[in-house]
Amino acid sequence: MTATVLTARALLLDMDGTLVDSHAVVERIWRRWSEQHGLDGDEVMKVVHGRQGHASMAVLLPDRPVQQNLADNARMLAEETADTEGVVEIPGAAAFLASLQGLPHALVTSADVPLSMARMAAAGLALPAVRVTAESVGASKPDPEGFLKGAAELGVAPADCVVFEDSAAGIAAGRAAGMRVVGVGAGAAAHGPDAVVRDLTGVRVEPVGNGLFEVRLDAA
Repeated sequence: MTATVLTARALLLDMDGTLVDSHAVVERIWRRWSEQHGLDGDEVMKVVHGRQGHASMAVLLPDRPVQQNLADNARMLAEETADTEGVVEIPGAAAFLASLQGLPHALVTSADVPLSMARMAAAGLALPAVRVTAESVGASKPDPEGFLKGAAELGVAPADCVVFEDSAAGIAAGRAAGMRVVGVGAGAAAHGPDAVVRDLTGVRVEPVGNGLFEVRLDAA
């Protein structure tokens, strides 16, 4: 099997779909919302992954007042935080995070603090010390703000960062930040990442000195 090797000084990690499989609860919450608003659930699910909820609503219901989207978003975040049924780790996530101890890395998620804590705990995953959540940014993915902020907090130039993402919005955000992007999951390939892995079992991180490390990726 041919491996791709990327050299980096920091890793920036999305949560949902990248470290945590929360697909079941996202489907439950957003399909219910779709029914309430007379929208096609399948079309809605194409939009919501990777974005903050209010940003997805703005795309789906462009004429609706922002304050109504924000109110809906707050209610849905509470529902998602309380519903962890079916939330599990993406295969290899725990071992991957353990391998990053002592290396610069950050969580960059569209979830807020309570939701990120609930989902990481439900999946049995340790939270990285550096976290960029919904409260930390003014713009949702696909805007690059979250990834740029993560790089700044780690003190690493964007070009020296590698992003792990699964969604179209997240991959676009990483590329807009000037970073290389590893797509996680077979569906990620359609969104133009620099490399793709099936899950995190095929990822190895090896320090090579001078603050650099190699990220070895088995082919998806």
